[in-house]
Amino acid sequence: MDAIEYLYVANIIVKKVTGIHLMNNHKQIQSPSITSPKGFSSSGIKCGLKSSGNLDMALIYSETKAISAGAFTTNLFAAAPVKWCKNKLTKSSYANAVIINSGNANACTGELGDKNAAEMAKYAADLLNITHDRVFVASTGRIGTQMPMDKIKNGIALAVKALSSNGGHDSALAIMTTDTCPKEVAVSFEIDGQTVTIAGMVKGAGMIAPTMQTHPHATMLSFITTDANITPEFLNQALAEAVESSFNKISVDGDMSTNDSVIVMANAMSQTTLLEGKCEHSRTFAEALKAVASGLAKKIVMDGEGATKFVTIEVNGAPTYADARKCAQAISNSLLCKTAWFGGDPNWGRVIAAAGYSGANFNPDKVNLFYDHKQVVKDGGDAGTKEEDLADIIKKKEFTVRIELNSGSHSFSMWTSDLSYEYVKINADYHT
Repeated sequence: MDAIEYLYVANIIVKKVTGIHLMNNHKQIQSPSITSPKGFSSSGIKCGLKSSGNLDMALIYSETKAISAGAFTTNLFAAAPVKWCKNKLTKSSYANAVIINSGNANACTGELGDKNAAEMAKYAADLLNITHDRVFVASTGRIGTQMPMDKIKNGIALAVKALSSNGGHDSALAIMTTDTCPKEVAVSFEIDGQTVTIAGMVKGAGMIAPTMQTHPHATMLSFITTDANITPEFLNQALAEAVESSFNKISVDGDMSTNDSVIVMANAMSQTTLLEGKCEHSRTFAEALKAVASGLAKKIVMDGEGATKFVTIEVNGAPTYADARKCAQAISNSLLCKTAWFGGDPNWGRVIAAAGYSGANFNPDKVNLFYDHKQVVKDGGDAGTKEEDLADIIKKKEFTVRIELNSGSHSFSMWTSDLSYEYVKINADYHT
């Protein structure tokens, strides 16, 4: 969407630019990268994990210690790097670096996998002249295969040497697996005349249905940097809200990865007022973080494996938030709905059926369903809209499926994609 629309929400003008909602004091950065904020450098190199020979290791580095926070998969088979990061955050919120590899997930690899994740952090720390508890580790790729540590260590050394303030784009390329393009977003705003920047990069195209929890409260990996001056408590709070309103609202195929991670580092190099969550500047930061996270999350869905459609699912009028969420998730993950959308078939019975088995509590005789602004179902039955009019909507690249349960006041929305022949081909041919 190239045009700029103005929406009025809670008396605040919001700009809707290319799928990112910005407050009127936010600015979307063109040519964004993970190094857009002050004091960050990055690199993307080849260490030989990918048979394609493409970039497969990235390093993000802050020249000063940064306050950090994270959100991670709730999968019981959480990968070794996820366990390392969660344990690291229980001991210290300070960090300087994230070392990331693609091509090997280091998941379901037992004690040796745990040792290798720790060794990645320690080796990177030694080369960066920092303590190992200031290094996050992230991995993505094939599950169940041990890390080739000779290649990993050589790659880490190369990544350290290649660090550059211009290395952000290479790092976004290096974390890709089945992605067709790098995904980067950055937003800036001012506090008392000083510019604060938040930037992020993400990888993910398949195995996407994150349900992540923040600490301490084909895979999606997201890394966010900012030069904001912020307390650990408020950063955790802001990240939790951002994750819930972005990454936890997307689904490509309904599969939760063992490696899902979101890591944010704030190095305070903007030298602004300390953000503690109690002022208007804190609110501006929180909304900017949500904008970056939502922009990255939408890019995942748009680049979903084999995806040809971007579909917004809106559920309104549920008795509880949990009911609204259950209903939205069931529709988003329904293979019958997703294949119908791919075929341009407005088969509304599949949507209603998914809502019905979702476990959400509602009165089916009160349900209304809309495709964009066209009513499909009225009071639980056919609304009589011409099928060709509905088909025209479903054939579009982007459309909204809105279900009004009329059984309460709670809402939840999700972003999802269709399911194509190409998705099956990608995952049937994927090396296991």
